[in-house]
Amino acid sequence: MTSVLDLAPVVPVVVLEDAADAVPLARALVAGGLPAIEVTLRTPAALDAIRAVAAEVPDAVLGAGTVISPAQVADAVAAGARFLVSPGWTDALLDAMAASGVPFLPGVSTVSEVVALLERGVTEMKFFPAEAAGGTPYLKSLGAPLPRARFCPTGGISLASAPSYLALANVGCVGGTWMLPPDALAAKDWARVEELAREAAGLRG
Repeated sequence: MTSVLDLAPVVPVVVLEDAADAVPLARALVAGGLPAIEVTLRTPAALDAIRAVAAEVPDAVLGAGTVISPAQVADAVAAGARFLVSPGWTDALLDAMAASGVPFLPGVSTVSEVVALLERGVTEMKFFPAEAAGGTPYLKSLGAPLPRARFCPTGGISLASAPSYLALANVGCVGGTWMLPPDALAAKDWARVEELAREAAGLRG
């Protein structure tokens, strides 16, 4: 698989309460041009959702997010996740993700965390929580001293702010939820989700 950071400008961050919504939601996102989808492991439905999409939406590059333990790494990969995303990392979690056989984006929010990952040979990371941790000025300031590090910023990013992130040389994509408005999900309005996904897919740095 090509780098997760290069699949699309935006990775939708999905929180699913009902696994039955996973397949139509994934189809809408893929149809809109956002094939890389992060399903967070924040709900009991998450693993069933990953299994369903892995089985029924082959064009989706489905990842598991909010991965915070080695056990979750194993469960997510077994369910069919094709990449892993964590909000932060420990040595044990990083070892498990590195051994999983799928790409992974460990979360960072400080320079020291980035340097520690570079020491371990990891060059692609999630920057979280992006807006609260310094936003585009912070990421831009990392470019010169840490040119090997590339990021997927996630956390508080909107349609309006995404282009400023995508314009940075060290940002491959952003994570967001704005193409998944709660009212559209509640109404199962997949056409609206597809339309918002298409708008997000059209963003360029």
